Amino acid sequence: MTKKTVLVTGCSSGIGRSVALEFTRRGYEVTASARRLSSLEGLDVAHHLALDVDSDASVAAAIAALGPLDVLVNNAGFGIEGSVEEVPLDDVRRAFETNFFGAARMIQGVLPSMRERSTGLIINVTSIAGIAAPPLAGYYAATKFALEALSESLSIEVGHFGVKVMIVEPGGVATEFGNNMVDFRDRPGPYTPLAEQWAGAMVTLRGGQASPGPDSVAVALCDAAEQENPPLRLPVGTDAELIATTRAALNTTDFQNAIRDVLKISW
Repeated sequence: MTKKTVLVTGCSSGIGRSVALEFTRRGYEVTASARRLSSLEGLDVAHHLALDVDSDASVAAAIAALGPLDVLVNNAGFGIEGSVEEVPLDDVRRAFETNFFGAARMIQGVLPSMRERSTGLIINVTSIAGIAAPPLAGYYAATKFALEALSESLSIEVGHFGVKVMIVEPGGVATEFGNNMVDFRDRPGPYTPLAEQWAGAMVTLRGGQASPGPDSVAVALCDAAEQENPPLRLPVGTDAELIATTRAALNTTDFQNAIRDVLKISW
């Protein structure tokens, strides 16, 4: 029996790396990709691939080399933090190029083959910030909200052809994600008191517990991917589940007030 093929982007560390390994453990033929091939050293999967999702040429070459795929996991991305007022727009554009347009490039590349074969699964990894936009992360949340909107529309368009779409929304996860973050929160300015309050709020949101590792996201993602009818949205982690449930139950004003109350935000 031929193994199902999976391509995972952003596998240099964290969630992407764990997802690639988890699919491999389950018997899939996995291609793990990253911009720098050297960052994939030691990752025990079928194939390593240098892939820059910001580049049309890199994406086209990768898809041509791989051939038809059964599963695409769009995980490549990076964080950008700071107030809406202070973050330089050049950095915002770069974040959208990777977090949103990078995923869109990959989708446009793999979708014709999936549609023609009437099978396939596209998994877009967003974030708890794609459920509710937190302060000092408006631009990062905007990239994730955009990808969620794209995914929702895509699911209706391609479901007709037998192609499935899933959005994975992790909460706080202990990874090296912060090492690549563009972060303006620690700069002295008018929003410094808010940054201090919000740092404490994140500890409260996790119940004082350390963030789980990326393996928890990988297992949840793969479990859902193997369902006959995967859910469109999959919040992962107690914090993500809490935010998703509360957001769905309340209007925007009540939700924001509830978050201020629970997380003790006086801003």
